Amino acid sequence: MTTPICLVGIGKIAVDQHVPAINASADWTLAATVSRSGTVDGVPAFDNFDHMLAERPDISVVSLCLPPVPRFDYAAKAIAAGRHVMLEKPPGATLAEVQILQAMAQDAGVTLFATWHSRMAKGVAPAKAWLAGKTITGGQITWKEDVRRWHPGQDWVFEPGGMGVFDPGSNALSIMTEILPVPVFLQKATLEFPANRDTPIAAQMQWSHNVKGDFDWRQEGPQSWDITIATTAGTLTLHDGGARLLIDGVEQHAGPDREYPALYDRMVDLIRTGACDVDLAPMVHVADALTLGKRVTVAPFAF
Repeated sequence: MTTPICLVGIGKIAVDQHVPAINASADWTLAATVSRSGTVDGVPAFDNFDHMLAERPDISVVSLCLPPVPRFDYAAKAIAAGRHVMLEKPPGATLAEVQILQAMAQDAGVTLFATWHSRMAKGVAPAKAWLAGKTITGGQITWKEDVRRWHPGQDWVFEPGGMGVFDPGSNALSIMTEILPVPVFLQKATLEFPANRDTPIAAQMQWSHNVKGDFDWRQEGPQSWDITIATTAGTLTLHDGGARLLIDGVEQHAGPDREYPALYDRMVDLIRTGACDVDLAPMVHVADALTLGKRVTVAPFAF
């Protein structure tokens, strides 16, 4: 028997990733969607979340693919209605609101899963295993992509709470915090804000253990999603957002790439065991950058 799930926010990421992952799973049925404009063929569509909750008590799980700012209200309503909740990354606009949702979910006895899809890339788990117990001597994160390609016309990413380049950058931070055998802390950062925008379009970061990061949303052509970690025992590199793993330049074969299907598999396990999974470590580094970072104004940006 499959579990009915409602997908909220039918935008690019929902259509490209969530819908195929749900439809390919033997554990789930996409029973409804909620969106102001998007729909999925053959699936009952609502444009009001309250109406969906009232009219579909059979739907026990809600997956939220909305931008971070409105997500808290939707998650709080779902939890209050006794529904399990998945949060697309980053899980909220602030750390405090996600902590409140976690407490609400625990009190209500429902599952809350703050998903970090890049942690499910096929090279991440073997990278973590290889790094375990090793001494880190340095690292370089290079995360550069084209905002026009991945968020076409989506001005919310440059509005307060949209996080700017840290929307994709949190993918890198989720991998970094997963694979490093020791915690790191931010020492300094430079954030580049377009003159007409409220969130950064680029960032350069320096952590302890000589780990550095270069994030940019202005890259055209090939996109760069790379992490290199140097150790006293060799060098590990993740390419393509964690999909490819190299040890001392030698490609490692890590199995099929199942980022979003693996998230929904994980949600099944969490519900079955009555657990929550809310790791805010990647968001802590974003918050630290916005607190500690030096602000530099750069040229205005337009889609």
